[in-house]
Amino acid sequence: MKTPREYYNLLFDCYESLLTPKEREYFRAYYTEDLSLKEIAENSKVSRSAIQKRIKDTTKKLENFEQKLNILEKNNLLTKALTKKELSEIKKIITNVLTK
Repeated sequence: MKTPREYYNLLFDCYESLLTPKEREYFRAYYTEDLSLKEIAENSKVSRSAIQKRIKDTTKKLENFEQKLNILEKNNLLTKALTKKELSEIKKIITNVLTK
């Protein structure tokens, strides 16, 4: 089971290009560089609450992208297919991905 941090980083990997530069900057600082909200706020010269809101909005945005596009889920299913030995199992997973 993935932690929320791991999950959001995976979503970020999938949908990073759909975010604004500021969303990417704050997300990376918080989730990748593990900076506190206070540190990000000081570095960016904005309030801590503004950073908190932007990060919360960005994670919701990432969740919405995944809900609509399912790229992470499809990637996980295809990765699972690569571990299967039986051709029938592989075909079943690929068919499932293509019909989502």
